[in-house]
Amino acid sequence: MVAMDNLQMTLQKTQFNLSAYLQEYQSLVEAALDQSICVVYPEKIYEAMRYSLLAGGKRLRPILCLATSEMAGGTVEMAMPTACALEMIHTMSLIHDDLPAMDNDDYRRGKLTNHKVYGEDIAILAGDGLLAYAFEFVAVNTQNVPAAQVLQVIAKLGRAVSAAGLVGGQVVDLESEGKADVSLETLNFIHNHKTAVLLESSVVCGGILAGMQESDLQRLSHFSQNIGLAFQIIDDILDITATQEQLGKTAGKDLQAQKVTYPSLWGIEESQNQAQQLITAAIAQLEPFGAKAIPLIAIAHYITSRTH
Repeated sequence: MVAMDNLQMTLQKTQFNLSAYLQEYQSLVEAALDQSICVVYPEKIYEAMRYSLLAGGKRLRPILCLATSEMAGGTVEMAMPTACALEMIHTMSLIHDDLPAMDNDDYRRGKLTNHKVYGEDIAILAGDGLLAYAFEFVAVNTQNVPAAQVLQVIAKLGRAVSAAGLVGGQVVDLESEGKADVSLETLNFIHNHKTAVLLESSVVCGGILAGMQESDLQRLSHFSQNIGLAFQIIDDILDITATQEQLGKTAGKDLQAQKVTYPSLWGIEESQNQAQQLITAAIAQLEPFGAKAIPLIAIAHYITSRTH
């Protein structure tokens, strides 16, 4: 606890400017994403892929990957292909999540969803295209990283998006809609697999690329699982308290779909307390990394203070 307090004091003393940091790294990610996909024949599919990939957003997953790589002694350059791949996978999940067969949403990041612009058929294929390309992009573009570590990253990303990860979480989420007796255990399973798993991959892959030892990777895994669950709790709260303009997507969708959420189980105040406890536990995992962990600590705090 003393070591964690020292980290918090270091964060305050350095007056770390998270807003400037996020803006700088977001710009780097946006430029890399823009260059990652060109429009060639058949133009429609590439345009659809770019439409959702370049629709904005916090770019939190790529930034976590880059920040962790730097903390572990790596570079932005060696981590950027994986950072882009993470955003491609995340974008695929959003395109498919918004489909009528899933959440049936019309807006995402303040814009019409992919299927509303290009049709359901092209939206499905755009998601498929982004998912496949993500793995190719890591394999082809990662430089100055041993092949074994690149392979480890590809395996980590594959598991994150598989039935053991994101897909499995989505299945249980769909099966739970409209049920009043969904347990906290089931809710945690859904969001550990739907939300936390990709955040965890973002952080851990940054460490893998930089050659971190297994014990440190385990710390990063615990850190990111905790911030991933806190992220979802805050998302559930914002679905109730924020407007459509703030969210960039339809507000109140969880209530409409009769989904069990953390606020429906705990109430808003207790949900906020639980999210804060998860962030505190997450930051404790970063003690051995000292001041190098300041960007990750600041991002963890941002997760519980965001308004959109």
